[in-house]
Amino acid sequence: MNTQPALELVDVGDSACLKVWSHGLPYRTVRWHFHPEYEIHLITTTSGQTFVGDYIGRFEPDNLAIIGPNVPHNWLSDVPTGTVVAERCIVLQFTQAFAAGCIALFPELLFLRSLLDASRRGLEFPTPVGAAARPIMRRMLDADGPRRIELFFALMSVIQDGPAPHPLAGIDHHPTPEIYMSQPLNHALAQIAANPTSDLRESDLAALSGYSPSTFSRAFRRKTGNSFVRYLNGIRLNRACALLIGEDTHIADICFEVGFNNLANFNRQFRAQKGMSPSEFRRRHRENTIVAA
Repeated sequence: MNTQPALELVDVGDSACLKVWSHGLPYRTVRWHFHPEYEIHLITTTSGQTFVGDYIGRFEPDNLAIIGPNVPHNWLSDVPTGTVVAERCIVLQFTQAFAAGCIALFPELLFLRSLLDASRRGLEFPTPVGAAARPIMRRMLDADGPRRIELFFALMSVIQDGPAPHPLAGIDHHPTPEIYMSQPLNHALAQIAANPTSDLRESDLAALSGYSPSTFSRAFRRKTGNSFVRYLNGIRLNRACALLIGEDTHIADICFEVGFNNLANFNRQFRAQKGMSPSEFRRRHRENTIVAA
């Protein structure tokens, strides 16, 4: 873990203030990485090694942690290479602006100020807190609108009422995002984050990073676990999902809004990633919302 961490792009989107998702193994974000958002991370299966800042430790199921902005982190499961795990963890991410807004609006959440300040070293909770948080975070996966915010408050209540967490990274450990961002590939990833819907070309980012196109392509795949095109399409499709859930915009308009210039290609890429068409994704999500209500 002595290499510079990779920047992870967290696209919360304009139609939501929280991003909640789960993933299994293998997965592209299972690497040494950082991002400017807060992260609440719950292990649901597997055990292994935790890396947060300069801390190395162990995790088991129901391990719950809060990671502050720009703190490098990773969880490496003790499974043989190539093992497929359907779900390894549930991840909740939110911006510093959202956290500050909650604290300003709701005096009942004032305790969050000290908790989030302490999370700049990474915080790990006793297993009973993770076990109590698990059903709430699982419900958050399928919730949206006010229901997701309601569940966020319920999660904060579990955290407040449970045993205190302990810090992970050393007291003298300070994230240095300006150094991380000096790495050529992180600079390229930042350009993608700032302009995901524009006409981004791999050759232009290679030139920006000081690499030849072939060297950039290999380095990008090693860093992110994906080719440039697949990585960019994944970001655009995640944004499309948020729009499909939150708005009644025509699918063709969403296609162009998120950066695709061809509806047939958008539908093909969406089906390849989600296993269904955009219209079916929207229909299933709305049916689930009705049932959950």
